[in-house]
Amino acid sequence: MKYLNKLIDIFEKNANLEKAVPMKKYMKDKFEYFGIMSENRRKLIKIFISENGIPEKENLKKIIHQCWECPQRELQYFGMELVQKHIKTSEKEIIEILEFMIITKSWWDTIDYIAANSIGVLFKRYPEMIIPFTEKWMDSGNMWLQRSAILFQLKYKEKTDTELLFKYSKRLSGSKEFFIRKAIGWALREYSKTKAEEIIKFVSENELSPLSKKEALRRIDKN
Repeated sequence: MKYLNKLIDIFEKNANLEKAVPMKKYMKDKFEYFGIMSENRRKLIKIFISENGIPEKENLKKIIHQCWECPQRELQYFGMELVQKHIKTSEKEIIEILEFMIITKSWWDTIDYIAANSIGVLFKRYPEMIIPFTEKWMDSGNMWLQRSAILFQLKYKEKTDTELLFKYSKRLSGSKEFFIRKAIGWALREYSKTKAEEIIKFVSENELSPLSKKEALRRIDKN
């Protein structure tokens, strides 16, 4: 904890309890906060890393677990950014850390960042991982793993595997979970920026929830 304690000291000195209250409320009272806004948090982290460096890969898992054991959400955000600094040179085994981050203290704020950034980058580097892991997640019954399987291609644009995106969207189309329905619509809408006609066709030919359909066509309807 020596490394992380230095950051905790910095966060404590910059804590704002007045801001922490609405931040906690916005997240449905699921997490505690120091009350440090995103821009300031990133500045503090930049200074911290310049003074303390980035942990070696062999220490990453331990530090991530420590971040997730802390009550304040800002420390989980730091953990995500720490992983991101390793992801472009990481080995496949980092998926174990990513899965832990997804299923522990789960909420949309961490899942969406991890899926679109860390998992998206990892799977681009190791495309042979995509089917084994996303199929496992789809079968898991865990909506956050399922959401990750839908969202990991958010930044793929023309490299999107549309067959996989459509397949998973159809498999989860009957879900009653808001975060699944929203993810389907979001992923489809994002791809509509690349191939609008494909999304129009898919939505018209498949039974989607009203929320998924609305989200999928939102950008198209405005044009």
